[in-house]
Amino acid sequence: WWFGFGHFAAGLYWIGLAFMTFPDRFGWMAPFAVIGLAAGLAVFPAFAAALLRLSGTFGVGRILVFSGLWTFLEWLRGWVFTGFPWNPMGSAWVVSDAMIQLAALTGVFGLSLLTVTVAAMPAVLADGEEGSDMRRELKYVSAAVLVLGAVWAGGALRLAGAVEGVQPGVVLRLVQPNIDQRLKWRSDLRSKHVERQLTMSGKSADPPPTHIIWAETAAPFYLAEEAEIREVMARAVPVGGYIITGAPRITPKREKPLKVYNSLHAIDGNGNVAATYDKFHLVPFGEYVPFKDILGLSKITEGSTGFTPGTGPLTIRLAGLPPFSPLICYEVIFPGRVTDPNDRPSWLLNITNDAWYGDSPGPHQHFAAARLRAVEEGLPLVRVANTGISGIIDAYGRTVARLELGQEGILDGALPVRLEGPTLYARMGDWIALAAMAVVCGAGMAMGARKPTN
Repeated sequence: WWFGFGHFAAGLYWIGLAFMTFPDRFGWMAPFAVIGLAAGLAVFPAFAAALLRLSGTFGVGRILVFSGLWTFLEWLRGWVFTGFPWNPMGSAWVVSDAMIQLAALTGVFGLSLLTVTVAAMPAVLADGEEGSDMRRELKYVSAAVLVLGAVWAGGALRLAGAVEGVQPGVVLRLVQPNIDQRLKWRSDLRSKHVERQLTMSGKSADPPPTHIIWAETAAPFYLAEEAEIREVMARAVPVGGYIITGAPRITPKREKPLKVYNSLHAIDGNGNVAATYDKFHLVPFGEYVPFKDILGLSKITEGSTGFTPGTGPLTIRLAGLPPFSPLICYEVIFPGRVTDPNDRPSWLLNITNDAWYGDSPGPHQHFAAARLRAVEEGLPLVRVANTGISGIIDAYGRTVARLELGQEGILDGALPVRLEGPTLYARMGDWIALAAMAVVCGAGMAMGARKPTN
């Protein structure tokens, strides 16, 4: 548990920065949020360690049981209490385009299983008795390193035969205004924020953009109810294209009870809302407060009413664009839950606002998660963030182009093509990784049933 506490506190300390955006209202909650979250998440590796101890295994079997249990509890963390699969061990490999290709087969949890097994394997050297022959243990360590090398080689081979290409006739413009979160919702500045993004959207380019994409809540109005604002936005819409933007959405006044959604809208050249998507995986305490009547707390985002979840993944079809699956903010961190299984899209669109977290590891970790979803699904991913990191990612998880964190600017780019068919992971989901965990644990129990004698 203590290891898990340190691991999560170090990896997620930046969450406290969100509470310091308005320190007079929420600053007191920052240490409780970081410490409480780390303490709660630490239960998962602690439980894995407890089960390992109960297994009574030794030697290499102990290592295998440990890695299988750790990864299973990591997977379970993605589901319990709405789930929070942030920074699974497999995400460490985003430093290597070749290594993350395994995610196309097993998802990120297969990468986690590999990572924990290899990283823990040297511990087998401590199981030999003093003066014993260590050659067997060294063979296990060497085998783990060889498996790691084989995964890298397989990934490199996959990239060598990568399908290249872009969608013809599609030029996307990503707008990153870098608006300070403390200023974003000020009543005297909201219209100016929209005007600023319209100016950025209208800049000339060759070739000109066909579609323009803004970030999460980039339009800080109930846009579906604001026809005049949509008419102004329509002037910046490319001919035959759309401005796709995040905005809050409210149910009509005649409908009771009142519901507010964190939404995405596509605005056409006539100022009409051509498509809408409502975020379905909401952030606890950020977008709604669990047990609000008991805790008596307010969410830290704008407004007193908590957001209502949407109905789930959706594939949107717009003229001039291949069908896409919209994902708002941290919806992109959930493996296997980023597309409608009955209506497969051609690409993923992730709009977000990471301004809450400043210049911290948070936005970088978020971007890494997006890259892994692209590999798993075999789909290109476009990410647009208010303060960054915005970018275009191909179906192999490679970053084609990006705007850095804290940078104001626009990014024009083509949309990469998807893979011909769904990846094995897209077809099977986490079942392959779960089966591998079971096999590894079973093998570990058989190999480590009793302490070896020399």
